Amino acid sequence: MKTIHSGTRRAALILAAAFLLSALVFSGAPAYIPMTGDIVFQTSRSSQSALIQAATGSALTHCGLVIVEDGKAFVCEAVGPVRMTPLSEWIEDGEGGRYEAKRMKDASRALTPEAKKKLAAAARRFLGKPYDARFEWSDDRIYCSELVWKACDRGLSIKLCPLKKMRDFKLSDKAVRKELERRFGGRIPLDEPVVAPVDIDRSPLLVTVFDKTRGK
Repeated sequence: MKTIHSGTRRAALILAAAFLLSALVFSGAPAYIPMTGDIVFQTSRSSQSALIQAATGSALTHCGLVIVEDGKAFVCEAVGPVRMTPLSEWIEDGEGGRYEAKRMKDASRALTPEAKKKLAAAARRFLGKPYDARFEWSDDRIYCSELVWKACDRGLSIKLCPLKKMRDFKLSDKAVRKELERRFGGRIPLDEPVVAPVDIDRSPLLVTVFDKTRGK
């Protein structure tokens, strides 16, 4: 009887596992397996998301750096004070739950366990920093793509993409210019170094490992 019970239990477990796998496949559940060093992008639901879209010509208005701790994935992000947000919560915060994840090319070589520690440590140094609504290139305040760029630069000595200048934003857009003039008291610092989420997204150093930005 003991042998029969054991066999029945094993068969039930196998059946349950097969059912779960089938459910994941047919429901289109995300196949993304996060790794420290991944960079995730989304369309933010913040009040300035439309402004960033107009200024950059991209729907990607927010990004963050993935850090996996004790098997749990977090996103180090600059939104208000820089914080560590559970990945699942971060995804829900974006518009429609859509997001994209990118990873360093040849990550097995570039992101060794030691490299991951250095990258995570570089990102954590910004924790608690206030959000920079003026997009200035200093460490006093920080915005999302600035955080990601600086963490990779300082932790891995990798510059994800060339920096642009404030003048490269679409200042011909009346709403963009008006808002920036308001934030800077009428004088926009046109030569201020800046980096937008879309600039990092287009980095040739990264490859896409998951893309659900179009409701896939």
